[in-house]
Amino acid sequence: MAYDRSDRGDYRPGNRKMKKKVCSFCVEKSEFIDYKDSVKLRHFMSDRAKILPRRITGTCSKHQRELTTAIKRARYIALLPYTAD
Repeated sequence: MAYDRSDRGDYRPGNRKMKKKVCSFCVEKSEFIDYKDSVKLRHFMSDRAKILPRRITGTCSKHQRELTTAIKRARYIALLPYTAD
């Protein structure tokens, strides 16, 4: 016999609305992202020391490009790790 779809109840997977993420650098109106501010840069890295993508952090494309450059510079001068311990 065919599957009866009326038993599913009130489950609708596409019904949930996500909150729009805003760029924290645009909110602060920062001129540039400082690579020496390692505490701030750690918020945009995972626990495995990977750079988090825009869809997770909510940064705009302009600031995401600056952020990746700043993290890479901080890694180069050993302010941030390349990998997790």
